Amino acid sequence: MALSGACLVTGAAAAPPQPTQTIAAQSVSASSSETRLDAVVEAVRQATLSSQVPGAIVAMHVKAGDTVRAGQALVQIDARAAQQQVVGSSAQLDAAQAALRVAAKELERQQQLFQKQYISQGALDRAQAQWESAQAQVQAVQAQTQAAKTQSGFFVIHAPFGGVISEVPAALGDMAMPGRPLVVMHDPSALRITAAVPQALLGGLAPRLKGVRYEVQGQAASAEASPQVQLLPTVDASTHTAQLRIALPASLRGVSPGMFARVWIPTEPSSPNMQGNKVFVPKQAIVQRGEMSGVYVLDAQGQARLRQVRLGPVQEGQVEVLSGVRLGEQVVTDPAHLGPQR
Repeated sequence: MALSGACLVTGAAAAPPQPTQTIAAQSVSASSSETRLDAVVEAVRQATLSSQVPGAIVAMHVKAGDTVRAGQALVQIDARAAQQQVVGSSAQLDAAQAALRVAAKELERQQQLFQKQYISQGALDRAQAQWESAQAQVQAVQAQTQAAKTQSGFFVIHAPFGGVISEVPAALGDMAMPGRPLVVMHDPSALRITAAVPQALLGGLAPRLKGVRYEVQGQAASAEASPQVQLLPTVDASTHTAQLRIALPASLRGVSPGMFARVWIPTEPSSPNMQGNKVFVPKQAIVQRGEMSGVYVLDAQGQARLRQVRLGPVQEGQVEVLSGVRLGEQVVTDPAHLGPQR
Protein backbone atom coordinates (compact mmCIF):
# COMPACT_ATOMS: atom_id res chain seq x y z
CA MET A 1 0.00 0.00 0.00
CA ALA A 2 1.13 3.55 -0.65
CA LEU A 3 0.19 6.73 1.11
CA SER A 4 -0.17 9.83 -1.11
CA GLY A 5 -0.80 13.11 0.68
CA ALA A 6 -3.74 12.50 2.95
CA CYS A 7 -5.07 9.61 0.80
CA LEU A 8 -4.34 5.88 0.93
CA VAL A 9 -3.81 3.99 -2.37
CA THR A 10 -3.75 0.18 -2.34
CA GLY A 11 -2.55 -2.06 -5.20
CA ALA A 12 -1.84 -1.04 -8.81
CA ALA A 13 -5.33 0.32 -9.52
CA ALA A 14 -6.33 3.50 -7.76
CA ALA A 15 -8.97 2.95 -5.11
CA PRO A 16 -11.42 5.62 -4.02
CA PRO A 17 -9.41 7.98 -1.85
CA GLN A 18 -10.09 7.74 1.84
CA PRO A 19 -8.75 10.27 4.33
CA THR A 20 -6.19 8.81 6.70
CA GLN A 21 -5.51 10.60 9.92
CA THR A 22 -2.19 10.28 11.70
CA ILE A 23 -0.76 11.68 14.88
CA ALA A 24 2.72 11.76 16.32
CA ALA A 25 3.37 9.50 19.31
CA GLN A 26 3.24 11.86 22.26
CA SER A 27 4.91 11.97 25.64
CA VAL A 28 4.09 13.24 29.09
CA SER A 29 6.06 15.65 31.16
CA ALA A 30 8.68 14.21 33.51
CA SER A 31 7.41 16.43 36.31
CA SER A 32 5.02 13.66 37.33
CA SER A 33 7.37 10.81 36.55
CA GLU A 34 6.79 7.25 37.62
CA THR A 35 9.01 4.19 37.46
CA ARG A 36 7.52 0.93 36.28
CA LEU A 37 8.51 -2.29 38.03
CA ASP A 38 7.65 -5.86 37.13
CA ALA A 39 5.82 -7.64 39.93
CA VAL A 40 4.07 -10.89 40.74
CA VAL A 41 0.89 -11.85 42.56
CA GLU A 42 1.40 -14.08 45.57
CA ALA A 43 -0.72 -15.46 48.40
CA VAL A 44 -0.26 -14.02 51.85
CA ARG A 45 -0.72 -17.51 53.28
CA GLN A 46 0.85 -20.33 51.30
CA ALA A 47 2.12 -23.64 52.63
CA THR A 48 4.07 -26.58 51.27
CA LEU A 49 3.11 -29.61 53.32
CA SER A 50 5.37 -32.61 53.81
CA SER A 51 5.53 -35.61 56.11
CA GLN A 52 7.49 -35.76 59.35
CA VAL A 53 7.81 -39.54 59.13
CA PRO A 54 8.60 -41.93 56.27
CA GLY A 55 5.99 -44.25 54.84
CA ALA A 56 3.99 -45.22 51.77
CA ILE A 57 1.09 -43.00 50.73
CA VAL A 58 -2.07 -45.08 51.02
CA ALA A 59 -4.71 -42.37 50.40
CA MET A 60 -4.85 -39.00 48.62
CA HIS A 61 -7.99 -37.16 49.67
CA VAL A 62 -7.52 -34.05 47.52
CA LYS A 63 -6.43 -32.97 44.06
CA ALA A 64 -5.27 -29.68 42.56
CA GLY A 65 -8.03 -27.09 42.58
CA ASP A 66 -9.96 -28.52 45.53
CA THR A 67 -11.17 -26.19 48.25
CA VAL A 68 -10.39 -27.45 51.76
CA ARG A 69 -11.19 -26.31 55.28
CA ALA A 70 -8.80 -25.97 58.18
CA GLY A 71 -7.99 -29.33 59.78
CA GLN A 72 -9.25 -31.41 56.86
CA ALA A 73 -7.32 -34.62 56.15
CA LEU A 74 -5.35 -34.36 52.92
CA VAL A 75 -2.94 -37.30 52.76
CA GLN A 76 -2.88 -40.65 54.58
CA ILE A 77 0.46 -42.46 55.11
CA ASP A 78 0.79 -46.12 56.07
CA ALA A 79 0.82 -46.11 59.88
CA ARG A 80 0.70 -49.85 60.68
CA ALA A 81 4.24 -49.92 62.05
CA ALA A 82 3.57 -46.88 64.20
CA GLN A 83 0.37 -48.43 65.55
CA GLN A 84 2.25 -51.56 66.52
CA GLN A 85 4.83 -49.42 68.29
CA VAL A 86 2.03 -47.79 70.28
CA VAL A 87 0.69 -51.23 71.25
CA GLY A 88 4.15 -52.35 72.34
CA SER A 89 4.74 -49.19 74.36
CA SER A 90 1.36 -49.58 76.06
CA ALA A 91 2.24 -53.15 77.04
CA GLN A 92 5.59 -52.02 78.45
CA LEU A 93 3.78 -49.35 80.45
CA ASP A 94 1.43 -51.95 81.93
CA ALA A 95 4.44 -54.09 82.95
CA ALA A 96 6.22 -51.11 84.50
CA GLN A 97 3.13 -50.11 86.48
CA ALA A 98 2.77 -53.70 87.76
CA ALA A 99 6.42 -53.69 88.85
CA LEU A 100 5.83 -50.37 90.62
CA ARG A 101 2.90 -51.82 92.58
CA VAL A 102 5.04 -54.78 93.68
CA ALA A 103 7.87 -52.46 94.71
CA ALA A 104 5.44 -50.26 96.68
CA LYS A 105 4.07 -53.24 98.61
CA GLU A 106 7.58 -54.53 99.27
CA LEU A 107 8.64 -51.13 100.59
CA GLU A 108 5.60 -51.03 102.88
CA ARG A 109 6.47 -54.47 104.37
CA GLN A 110 10.12 -53.50 104.82
CA GLN A 111 9.07 -50.33 106.66
CA GLN A 112 6.90 -52.36 109.03
CA LEU A 113 9.72 -54.79 109.69
CA PHE A 114 12.17 -51.96 110.26
CA GLN A 115 9.86 -50.38 112.84
CA LYS A 116 9.91 -53.70 114.74
CA GLN A 117 13.70 -53.76 114.28
CA TYR A 118 13.58 -57.07 112.38
CA ILE A 119 15.70 -55.72 109.46
CA SER A 120 18.61 -53.33 109.13
CA GLN A 121 18.63 -49.83 107.71
CA GLY A 122 20.42 -51.12 104.63
CA ALA A 123 17.58 -53.52 103.79
CA LEU A 124 15.07 -50.69 104.07
CA ASP A 125 17.24 -48.47 101.85
CA ARG A 126 17.38 -51.19 99.18
CA ALA A 127 13.58 -51.51 99.20
CA GLN A 128 13.29 -47.72 98.94
CA ALA A 129 15.69 -47.66 95.99
CA GLN A 130 13.78 -50.44 94.20
CA TRP A 131 10.53 -48.51 94.59
CA GLU A 132 12.09 -45.28 93.27
CA SER A 133 13.61 -47.19 90.35
CA ALA A 134 10.24 -48.73 89.48
CA GLN A 135 8.63 -45.32 89.68
CA ALA A 136 11.22 -43.82 87.32
CA GLN A 137 10.74 -46.72 84.93
CA VAL A 138 7.02 -46.03 84.79
CA GLN A 139 7.65 -42.37 83.97
CA ALA A 140 10.11 -43.29 81.22
CA VAL A 141 7.73 -45.77 79.60
CA GLN A 142 4.87 -43.29 79.88
CA ALA A 143 6.96 -40.76 77.95
CA GLN A 144 7.80 -43.36 75.30
CA THR A 145 4.14 -44.31 74.95
CA GLN A 146 3.07 -40.69 74.61
CA ALA A 147 5.77 -40.11 71.98
CA ALA A 148 4.59 -43.16 70.04
CA LYS A 149 1.00 -41.93 70.15
CA THR A 150 2.06 -38.46 69.03
CA GLN A 151 4.12 -39.88 66.18
CA SER A 152 1.16 -41.94 65.01
CA GLY A 153 -0.64 -38.65 64.35
CA PHE A 154 2.06 -37.63 61.88
CA PHE A 155 0.80 -40.19 59.38
CA VAL A 156 -2.19 -38.03 58.44
CA ILE A 157 -1.46 -34.66 56.81
CA HIS A 158 -4.06 -32.03 57.75
CA ALA A 159 -4.73 -28.62 56.22
CA PRO A 160 -3.24 -25.89 58.45
CA PHE A 161 -5.81 -23.36 57.18
CA GLY A 162 -8.74 -23.13 54.80
CA GLY A 163 -7.80 -22.56 51.18
CA VAL A 164 -7.28 -24.05 47.73
CA ILE A 165 -4.96 -26.89 46.74
CA SER A 166 -2.42 -25.40 44.31
CA GLU A 167 -0.43 -28.52 43.49
CA VAL A 168 -0.16 -32.17 44.49
CA PRO A 169 3.39 -33.29 43.55
CA ALA A 170 2.93 -36.76 45.10
CA ALA A 171 0.80 -39.69 43.98
CA LEU A 172 -0.85 -42.68 45.57
CA GLY A 173 1.76 -45.33 46.37
CA ASP A 174 4.70 -42.91 46.47
CA MET A 175 7.09 -43.04 49.39
CA ALA A 176 6.70 -40.05 51.67
CA MET A 177 9.94 -38.85 53.19
CA PRO A 178 10.56 -36.02 55.67
CA GLY A 179 10.96 -32.79 53.71
CA ARG A 180 9.49 -34.10 50.46
CA PRO A 181 6.58 -31.86 49.30
CA LEU A 182 3.26 -33.68 49.22
CA VAL A 183 0.69 -30.88 48.92
CA VAL A 184 0.96 -27.16 48.11
CA MET A 185 -1.96 -24.95 49.12
CA HIS A 186 -2.79 -21.25 49.46
CA ASP A 187 -5.50 -19.01 50.83
CA PRO A 188 -7.17 -17.18 47.88
CA SER A 189 -8.94 -14.70 50.15
CA ALA A 190 -5.72 -12.80 50.90
CA LEU A 191 -3.52 -11.93 47.90
CA ARG A 192 -0.85 -9.31 47.40
CA ILE A 193 1.49 -7.96 44.74
CA THR A 194 5.20 -8.13 45.41
CA ALA A 195 7.76 -6.04 43.54
CA ALA A 196 11.50 -5.57 44.00
CA VAL A 197 12.44 -1.90 44.32
CA PRO A 198 16.06 -1.08 43.39
CA GLN A 199 18.12 0.48 46.13
CA ALA A 200 18.64 3.64 44.06
CA LEU A 201 14.87 4.37 44.15
CA LEU A 202 14.36 3.88 47.89
CA GLY A 203 15.36 7.40 48.90
CA GLY A 204 12.26 9.36 49.86
CA LEU A 205 9.90 6.63 48.64
CA ALA A 206 8.20 5.98 51.99
CA PRO A 207 6.22 9.30 52.04
CA ARG A 208 4.99 8.67 48.47
CA LEU A 209 3.65 5.13 48.96
CA LYS A 210 0.03 6.32 48.65
CA GLY A 211 0.78 7.29 45.04
CA VAL A 212 1.77 3.76 44.06
CA ARG A 213 -0.31 2.25 41.24
CA TYR A 214 -0.58 -1.34 40.10
CA GLU A 215 -1.94 -3.36 37.20
CA VAL A 216 -2.54 -7.09 37.06
CA GLN A 217 -2.22 -8.59 33.59
CA GLY A 218 -5.62 -9.71 32.35
CA GLN A 219 -7.52 -7.02 34.21
CA ALA A 220 -9.39 -4.38 32.23
CA ALA A 221 -7.41 -1.41 33.46
CA SER A 222 -4.89 -0.32 36.03
CA ALA A 223 -6.11 0.29 39.53
CA GLU A 224 -4.99 2.53 42.28
CA ALA A 225 -3.23 0.66 45.03
CA SER A 226 -5.07 0.20 48.30
CA PRO A 227 -3.80 2.06 51.34
CA GLN A 228 -2.23 -1.21 52.50
CA VAL A 229 1.14 -0.65 50.85
CA GLN A 230 4.17 -1.91 52.73
CA LEU A 231 7.84 -1.33 52.01
CA LEU A 232 9.95 -3.84 53.91
CA PRO A 233 12.75 -2.18 55.91
CA THR A 234 15.49 -4.56 54.75
CA VAL A 235 17.43 -4.70 51.48
CA ASP A 236 18.47 -8.01 49.94
CA ALA A 237 22.25 -8.25 50.02
CA SER A 238 22.50 -10.15 46.72
CA THR A 239 20.07 -8.15 44.56
CA HIS A 240 20.23 -4.80 46.43
CA THR A 241 16.46 -4.47 46.24
CA ALA A 242 13.75 -3.96 48.84
CA GLN A 243 10.42 -5.73 48.70
CA LEU A 244 7.28 -3.69 48.09
CA ARG A 245 3.98 -5.34 48.98
CA ILE A 246 0.53 -4.17 47.89
CA ALA A 247 -2.53 -5.83 49.41
CA LEU A 248 -5.13 -6.68 46.79
CA PRO A 249 -8.80 -6.09 47.61
CA ALA A 250 -10.85 -9.20 48.28
CA SER A 251 -13.37 -8.06 45.68
CA LEU A 252 -10.83 -8.41 42.84
CA ARG A 253 -11.80 -11.50 40.83
CA GLY A 254 -9.86 -13.64 38.39
CA VAL A 255 -6.49 -13.15 40.11
CA SER A 256 -4.33 -16.10 41.13
CA PRO A 257 -0.88 -16.46 42.70
CA GLY A 258 1.90 -16.37 40.15
CA MET A 259 0.21 -13.94 37.75
CA PHE A 260 2.30 -11.17 36.22
CA ALA A 261 1.69 -7.62 37.42
CA ARG A 262 3.17 -4.16 37.04
CA VAL A 263 3.74 -1.53 39.70
CA TRP A 264 4.32 2.18 39.17
CA ILE A 265 6.04 4.08 41.95
CA PRO A 266 6.29 7.89 42.07
CA THR A 267 9.76 9.16 41.24
CA GLU A 268 11.14 12.58 42.05
CA PRO A 269 11.76 14.67 38.89
CA SER A 270 15.34 15.29 39.96
CA SER A 271 16.10 11.63 40.32
CA PRO A 272 18.61 10.39 37.72
CA ASN A 273 16.94 6.98 37.80
CA MET A 274 13.48 8.10 36.76
CA GLN A 275 11.84 6.38 33.80
CA GLY A 276 11.76 9.52 31.65
CA ASN A 277 9.13 10.57 29.11
CA LYS A 278 6.45 8.04 28.29
CA VAL A 279 5.05 7.33 24.82
CA PHE A 280 1.26 7.55 24.40
CA VAL A 281 -1.03 6.91 21.43
CA PRO A 282 -4.82 7.35 21.13
CA LYS A 283 -6.85 4.36 22.26
CA GLN A 284 -8.62 4.12 18.87
CA ALA A 285 -5.28 3.61 17.13
CA ILE A 286 -4.84 0.18 18.76
CA VAL A 287 -5.49 -2.81 16.48
CA GLN A 288 -6.18 -6.27 17.91
CA ARG A 289 -5.17 -9.33 15.88
CA GLY A 290 -6.06 -12.25 18.12
CA GLU A 291 -3.81 -11.96 21.16
CA MET A 292 -1.50 -9.46 19.43
CA SER A 293 -1.82 -5.72 19.95
CA GLY A 294 -0.47 -3.40 17.27
CA VAL A 295 -0.63 0.00 15.63
CA TYR A 296 -0.13 1.21 12.05
CA VAL A 297 3.00 3.37 11.81
CA LEU A 298 4.10 5.32 8.71
CA ASP A 299 7.52 4.25 7.47
CA ALA A 300 10.05 6.42 5.59
CA GLN A 301 8.16 5.90 2.29
CA GLY A 302 4.85 6.99 3.82
CA GLN A 303 3.43 3.48 3.90
CA ALA A 304 1.36 2.31 6.88
CA ARG A 305 2.92 -0.78 8.44
CA LEU A 306 1.34 -2.82 11.22
CA ARG A 307 3.74 -3.00 14.14
CA GLN A 308 3.33 -5.12 17.27
CA VAL A 309 3.44 -3.16 20.52
CA ARG A 310 3.39 -3.83 24.24
CA LEU A 311 0.81 -1.72 26.01
CA GLY A 312 0.64 -0.14 29.44
CA PRO A 313 -2.22 1.48 31.33
CA VAL A 314 -4.89 3.74 29.81
CA GLN A 315 -5.01 7.36 30.94
CA GLU A 316 -7.78 9.67 29.69
CA GLY A 317 -8.18 7.94 26.33
CA GLN A 318 -4.42 7.62 25.77
CA VAL A 319 -2.66 4.25 25.96
CA GLU A 320 0.92 4.04 27.11
CA VAL A 321 3.14 2.14 24.67
CA LEU A 322 5.87 0.34 26.57
CA SER A 323 7.67 -0.89 23.45
CA GLY A 324 7.21 -0.91 19.67
CA VAL A 325 6.77 2.81 18.95
CA ARG A 326 9.29 5.59 19.38
CA LEU A 327 8.54 9.13 20.39
CA GLY A 328 7.50 11.29 17.40
CA GLU A 329 6.63 8.45 14.98
CA GLN A 330 3.44 8.97 12.95
CA VAL A 331 0.68 6.59 14.08
CA VAL A 332 -2.55 6.06 12.08
CA THR A 333 -5.48 7.02 14.26
CA ASP A 334 -8.19 5.53 11.98
CA PRO A 335 -6.89 2.03 11.16
CA ALA A 336 -10.39 0.87 10.19
CA HIS A 337 -10.18 2.98 6.99
CA LEU A 338 -7.06 1.21 5.82
CA GLY A 339 -8.83 -2.01 4.98
CA PRO A 340 -6.89 -5.33 4.84
CA GLN A 341 -3.22 -4.60 5.45
CA ARG A 342 -0.06 -6.51 5.94
